[in-house]
Amino acid sequence: MTDLILALDPTNRADALRIASAASPHIDAIKIGYPLILAEGLGIAKDLADFGLPLIADFKVADIPNTNQLIAEQVFAAGFSGIICHGFTGSDSVKACVTVAHAQGGECYVVAEMSHPGGAEFFQGGTAERIARMVIETGADGIIAPATRPERTRILREIIGTRKILSPGVGAQGGDPHSIAGMVDGIIVGRAIYEADDPAAAAAGYAGIRGTRS
Repeated sequence: MTDLILALDPTNRADALRIASAASPHIDAIKIGYPLILAEGLGIAKDLADFGLPLIADFKVADIPNTNQLIAEQVFAAGFSGIICHGFTGSDSVKACVTVAHAQGGECYVVAEMSHPGGAEFFQGGTAERIARMVIETGADGIIAPATRPERTRILREIIGTRKILSPGVGAQGGDPHSIAGMVDGIIVGRAIYEADDPAAAAAGYAGIRGTRS
């Protein structure tokens, strides 16, 4: 089955915990980005850990290897089980995140192509394909590839083989979960769940359409 990952971006602890509590029976992991971390700090991970779900730090880390290492160490010390970094900074920077993640029993995912319209401006033309090949070379666990452009994700799947693909853009950005679930390991849904009047029902609806990955 393709996992359902909640992108949790409210900017206060109370809303984050309320939404996570409502959605938790229907999701497989929680992805946390800068909006919530900047508002509440890395300590929010300890509160969310009570739901017993993997926590992915979506910090899109993009710096020199030493800085990436220091960021990744803080992420895993806070209780996260995965980290997302950018690949355009080069294989040594990616490897720094991978090394820390694997030393802590966690996972590292590399952004190959982003899901918003502007993501097609610089990540295409062979760049995403090069990043996908880098994932193999560095030992990263998988890539981030867009649900909004399934044809692109299918190409990247051919490159990375059985490594994981987590796919954002389902819901508010217009990505169709039916068209993407069969080729990825996780679909990422944010606003369509956390801005819903009934986050539990919204999460259950997406959970009900997850397919078996082909």
